[in-house]
Amino acid sequence: MPLRNSPAITVPPFSIGTVKIVPPVVLAPMADVTNSAFRRLCKAIGRIGLVCTEQISTQALHYRSRRTLQMLDWTPQEQPLSVQLFGADPKIMAEAAAIVQDLGAAIVDINMGCWVPKVCRQGAGAALLRDPETALRVVEAVVRAVSVPVTVKMRAGWSPRDLTSVPLAVRFQDAGVQAFTLHARTAAQGFSGAADWRWIRDIKAAVRVPVIGNGDIRSPEDALHMLQDTGCDGVMIGRAAIGNPWILRHTVEYLTTGSYGPPPTPADRVEAAMRLAADLAQSMGEERAVVHLRGQISAMVRGTPGSAKTRERIVHASTLQELRRILEQWAEQAEQTP
Repeated sequence: MPLRNSPAITVPPFSIGTVKIVPPVVLAPMADVTNSAFRRLCKAIGRIGLVCTEQISTQALHYRSRRTLQMLDWTPQEQPLSVQLFGADPKIMAEAAAIVQDLGAAIVDINMGCWVPKVCRQGAGAALLRDPETALRVVEAVVRAVSVPVTVKMRAGWSPRDLTSVPLAVRFQDAGVQAFTLHARTAAQGFSGAADWRWIRDIKAAVRVPVIGNGDIRSPEDALHMLQDTGCDGVMIGRAAIGNPWILRHTVEYLTTGSYGPPPTPADRVEAAMRLAADLAQSMGEERAVVHLRGQISAMVRGTPGSAKTRERIVHASTLQELRRILEQWAEQAEQTP
């Protein structure tokens, strides 16, 4: 397949405090997805400028939850790394921020975008968009607690009638926040409907610090359009990278050279899937890792010859050897299909 070409354009890197984001493409924090193994895979394949942890509960960290402590498993290969925290208690948020800074976080990110009920019932995540005074106290406490840059990832507001991101961002900037990511939906939308990139443009116009755009980037062309339409400094890709980390590489190539290469071969997909599974097995054990990744690895083969039957087999796999055998049989068939 020939390279996809665009008019010559080079999107420059940007900095969050002293942390330079080169290139300006970021992996989004995603619960149960962006563990260390996935972050390392995306960093290796995508060559992106920044990766983020899945959201970490500061309450759970405060009470030393074993599962939460296991999430503090980053490696030097992932740097620079943004660690995302969620909570509504300023003191506990500050405590958690200091912990992750000491463990090597390059950036501490405050979650004000998660809309799921179990988070919002705690007054955390997107619920803070409806409680600006608590949100400001959280930000101020975290900024005081650490010397690394503090960022905030937020939705445009709770609902279209309650768009609070711009006035909040101005206040947070004055309190010391050094960058924002805006997912261009409201909390009430969840992942439904379309992202409205105009809200990214609005927040970019209101603050002096960098703004990262997020929402409905499904191709390198989408990333370029977002940058051009909103003036944001970088793009964050989330769900589109599940099963397809190559979108990160193609986006980097497109934004830095104006072209990008062909899709991954079946062999590329097998190699990536097995690397992810083997790395995750190191931290959670073989069977748990394979079961955990059934959906992600199924997504890696979706839309290819023989994928439907292969996905059925993947969801019953429980060992690395079994998973490799299934994938190699699929790759052999896919490579022989015109």
